[in-house]
Amino acid sequence: MHRFQILPSVLGLAIALLIGGMSSVFAQQAIPLCQPPNAGEYLLLVVSPTANNQKQLRSALPPELKTITCKYLNETVTRVGGFNKIDDANRWARYVSNIVGLSAIITTRPTTADVQPQPQPPQQTVNYNPQALGEGYAVLVDYYNRPELVNSVQQVVGGNVGFVSYGQRPYLLAVYTTNQSEAYNTLQKLNDRGFVASIVNSRKVILLRSTVRL
Repeated sequence: MHRFQILPSVLGLAIALLIGGMSSVFAQQAIPLCQPPNAGEYLLLVVSPTANNQKQLRSALPPELKTITCKYLNETVTRVGGFNKIDDANRWARYVSNIVGLSAIITTRPTTADVQPQPQPPQQTVNYNPQALGEGYAVLVDYYNRPELVNSVQQVVGGNVGFVSYGQRPYLLAVYTTNQSEAYNTLQKLNDRGFVASIVNSRKVILLRSTVRL
């Protein structure tokens, strides 16, 4: 008799665990893709893969800042936006890093960008030697498979442009630096010239080519 009295509780526990596991899966699948920034807007994407990260971040931010959990380049981030000035986005990125200890991506979309994808990658002039960048900041440019943008980006940054992979997507590397001010100044210049650029944690960037040219 004792055996049959125990079974219902065991069965109930198993069902609860199963439902809990299914709820967890559904919760993970429910995370939407991040909406891109509006034209001229600076968007803060804080890498926050766990529910605890997200809770800590929301508790540290003022309620007037709108936040939403979403997916960006296969990462779970908290979208905070948007800001009209890069200085404001930079200030909040530093705040999040110092107070919460989470890294943030700043991305923007120029006000006068009208680019159409072309099925041709940029030409590489050095040997293939993928390697992870070190600590610092990487300013990436989405070149939309338009190799002619390489020369234009070089003119803006005043030097060579690299070719990298970030989040399993290819980008032009405008600047890799440990100087935060240099990174944000470069982002501002690129945005002013109509490029779609982002500042990311350089340790998550894989360098594919140190220099690309047409």
